[in-house]
Formats: sequence, structure tokens, C-alpha cells
Amino acid sequence: MIYIEVKQDFSDAALLDAKRAARLTLDAGRSVLLSEGLEFAPASADMTIVLTDDAQLHELNREYLGVDAPTDVLSFPASESDPETGTLYLGDILISIPRAKQQAEAAGHSLEDEVQLLVVHGTLHLLGYDHAEAGEKARMWKAQAEVMSGLGLSHVKVQDT
Repeated sequence: MIYIEVKQDFSDAALLDAKRAARLTLDAGRSVLLSEGLEFAPASADMTIVLTDDAQLHELNREYLGVDAPTDVLSFPASESDPETGTLYLGDILISIPRAKQQAEAAGHSLEDEVQLLVVHGTLHLLGYDHAEAGEKARMWKAQAEVMSGLGLSHVKVQDT
């Protein structure tokens, strides 16, 4: 199950797009992880997506990563199982809607497309992908591009800064 908590105005259709992006990322990520022979490839999992603002992401970025600045997306892996159902809880993704709006305008695509990109990016982090090193980044960007293509959004790319 994919839970979405909305703390910013966002259309219902866009919420469905965000859930679809997360589901496709989970499915694609599972396939890639299995093909690479990695053990962590959940058949089903729960996660939460929080659509919020710069202030909350700034606070969390400072508290957990030591970066005193807002950011577009943060992922908090949990990798815990529900004791009653055994379903894996992957973790939480928080997205700043104001920052996503700025990035969408700068890149020339819609806010909804940008949020889907950030959901894909955050979900890949929950699945264990990272981009701190060049090899990891190439692997993550490749997986991200595949998922975005599957969503019909191959024109939407991460803006490297």
C-alpha cells in the first residue's frame, strides 16, 4: 500500500500519478535488483509519501543530514515488517511542493511531472539506490530513466546541480 499525506495543495489526479510512479518504481526496482542478484527485492511493500513544504524539508535536512538548507526530496528508509501481515514497510519520502514547482518551471515541464520524478527518485533511494559515487549514480540514473520512460515521462530528467 502506498500512503500519501498531503500538507500542500495538490490535485487528486496528481496524487494518483504519484502513487502510480511509486508503484512502477517498486516493480521496476524489484526487477533490476533481482537481475543483479541482490537479495533485497521485495515482492510487495508499503511506503508513505508526504507532500509538504520547504520549511519541513529544511528542518529534516539539517537534523538528519547536517545540511542547513531546504531540498526537493528526502527519503527515510525503514525496512521494517508489519508484525501482523509480514508486509515490508520501506519507509517515507517527503517532497517539497514549492521547490518541486520551482524546478518544474525551470525545466519547462509540469509540477505533476516533477513530483513523479521526485517520487521515482525517492523510491529508488528506499530500494537502496544512491548517487554519492559515480558508479552508483550511473546505476541509479539508468533505473530512474527506465521508470520515467515507463511512465511516459522520458522528457523529464533530474537537474544535476
